[in-house]
Amino acid sequence: MKCVILGAGKIARGFLGHLLFLSNIPFIFVEKDRNIVNLINEKKEYTVNILGDSSKNCKVIGIEAICLEEEEKVIEAIKNTDLIFTAVGGKNLSSLASLLTKGIEKRLEAEGNLNIITCENWKQPALLLEESVRSLIDKTKEAELSRVGFSEAVIMRSGIEAGEELRKQDPLIVNVQDYWKLPINGAAIKGQLPPILGMELLQEFTGFLERKFYTYNAANGTTSYVGALLGYQYISEAAHDERILKILDGVYLETAKALSQKHKISLQEQLDFTLTSKRKLQDETIVDYIERNARDPLRKLGKDDRLVGSARMVMEQGIKPENLSLAIAAAIYYHSPGDEFAEELEKKRKTLGVDYILRNVCEIDPESELAFLIKEKIELLKKWGWIKE
Repeated sequence: MKCVILGAGKIARGFLGHLLFLSNIPFIFVEKDRNIVNLINEKKEYTVNILGDSSKNCKVIGIEAICLEEEEKVIEAIKNTDLIFTAVGGKNLSSLASLLTKGIEKRLEAEGNLNIITCENWKQPALLLEESVRSLIDKTKEAELSRVGFSEAVIMRSGIEAGEELRKQDPLIVNVQDYWKLPINGAAIKGQLPPILGMELLQEFTGFLERKFYTYNAANGTTSYVGALLGYQYISEAAHDERILKILDGVYLETAKALSQKHKISLQEQLDFTLTSKRKLQDETIVDYIERNARDPLRKLGKDDRLVGSARMVMEQGIKPENLSLAIAAAIYYHSPGDEFAEELEKKRKTLGVDYILRNVCEIDPESELAFLIKEKIELLKKWGWIKE
């Protein structure tokens, strides 16, 4: 019985597929990009390069893929599995629900449990997917959903695009961080999962994904957008700049105080967790570009995303997001020719003003406390000469 991986991007290939292969668990990719599907079915293998330790490099062999458009084949794959992983990007989860529901209905005709584990950098992705499926499923099968576990994993390994020369040799190659743990919400699992390398089933999972999101993603957004203002190309270089580090440490402290209060954990425990994020940002073996991480600022400035979402969460805990506001200010002034979303943001900011961005992109009332704080930080960045207009 093959595990199904919905998605065949860098995380799907460079983490999930990698771990399943090393665990001797057969799997099949389901991917919307037909070019990737064709490559997988033609090559039947790809290379995973472990950054900083080439002795751990691995060739994943015997692989196959189905195109998402091949509905009957996808449904058949879901019908014949006990375990599904999603790695499609949180914003795409809802669009999967209809096809996934059809597959689940077929799967429920057989005995046993089905577990679906979301591997998305998103807020409550398992709940989002479960609610979508429940709204679509045939009412005669609704009771049988008790045999379906909707769980989520926290993805801590980064997948980085390989260089052009390596891609010529292996167009499916993935460069990944030397990180092996896959924390999963064990309380949401139905029955048992097969033994997967690196898997950690956590019974006390509440808040862990949120802690990761508002720690890692807020820090990444801060480093990316402030780093872009200061002209950096690589994340690791920006994360060593003392000016950026001062802001980054402030962001870590703001989110740590808020998360420790919200999830009833010690401040020291959360601060220790922030150090794992900082080490990752400063790791020079991870050759990761500012542009890749800052791409699509219209989405990343959303009300629940890494910066504005973090600032709102911090304020809900009675903490003033001074440094997060500075990071948001930097993001609003992100400039990247060739990034259509960055160009659209810049055009709207110049023609319609910052208040328009706050209201329509960030969904923040321009007259609110947070909005005034962000506008104050914009003026500060201009005073420092970091924003030039």
